Amino acid sequence: MVKIGNIELGEFPLLLAPMEDVSDPPFRAVCKDNGADLMYTEFISSEGLIRDAIKSRKKLDIFDYERPIGIQIFGGDEESLSLAAQIVEATNPDLLDINFGCPVKKVACKGAGAGILKDIPKMVKLTAAVVKATKLPVTIKTRLGWDEETKNIEDVAERLQDVGIKALTIHGRTRTQMYKGNADWTLIGKVKNNPRIQIPIFGNGDICTPEQAVAARAKYGVDGIMIGRAAIGYPWIFNEIKHFMKTGEHLPLPTVLERVEVCKKHLRQSVAWKGEVVGILEMRRHYTNYLKGLPHIKDYRQQLVTCNTLAEIEDVLDKVVLQYNDHIFERSAPAYDFLPSSNEMTGCNVYG
Repeated sequence: MVKIGNIELGEFPLLLAPMEDVSDPPFRAVCKDNGADLMYTEFISSEGLIRDAIKSRKKLDIFDYERPIGIQIFGGDEESLSLAAQIVEATNPDLLDINFGCPVKKVACKGAGAGILKDIPKMVKLTAAVVKATKLPVTIKTRLGWDEETKNIEDVAERLQDVGIKALTIHGRTRTQMYKGNADWTLIGKVKNNPRIQIPIFGNGDICTPEQAVAARAKYGVDGIMIGRAAIGYPWIFNEIKHFMKTGEHLPLPTVLERVEVCKKHLRQSVAWKGEVVGILEMRRHYTNYLKGLPHIKDYRQQLVTCNTLAEIEDVLDKVVLQYNDHIFERSAPAYDFLPSSNEMTGCNVYG
């Protein structure tokens, strides 16, 4: 049984990655329905929380059906992170995660996210301050290092454990790689198999198929896997991995009707949480992935991203079901070698 503090997550938990502009409550709802064991909010600026910024506060919204749920924060200032941790604790999540892995310039160049990988003593100091500021279990998501010359994650993992974190998720790339190239799980495995490490170690990066998940578990011994891009428009990935691990067989691929019904739920949840205008606008990024694999779908997809009412969009989706009801989806060739080739990676659309 994998545990973070007192939170029991099962034998081999599958985590939904915190993805900016993706991992909101509507998206989390359909992932939870389809087997995600632990989910995280989009990352939230510690400075934004302290300033009471509306966008930051909105991201604190969590619901009981999502549990266990973690709220993720980022920042490069000890006082701000500590105060943000206290604000987060008041919303009663199950755990608090610190983002030390976001590679985008506007975050990293301010010494937050993956930017902290240039200053490991400060990273440890910030983490210790957050652990001290909250009673919640504190976890970390980070990368292998800043660049190829500073892959120091083994030392970092020990030092973060020593100041009190309860779990560590490692994305198998450096900051300079951004999301390019293949994730390197070798160092993730070394961290997990370090006899000094007693906390759960979760691997992240390039897991797009059940075969890859099984290979990652067998080869690197991680306690669980965090999944990002493979879940976008395809939340079934969680249950597919679980079924394959138990049986060695694939679940049937979701039908057109099943895909559309889940897409509709996602859409309705988006409208309910954000209002019709914003909910419809921000849902547009998901249609391509939900309808991936359908031939000649461009015209319908264009309609979906230009409709402005819930009724209009649902009408288009109903037409998709009528036209493609007999379509048989084909499963991509499994990637038995854990590190996927560039061709195999084309199915993983946005995030690592």
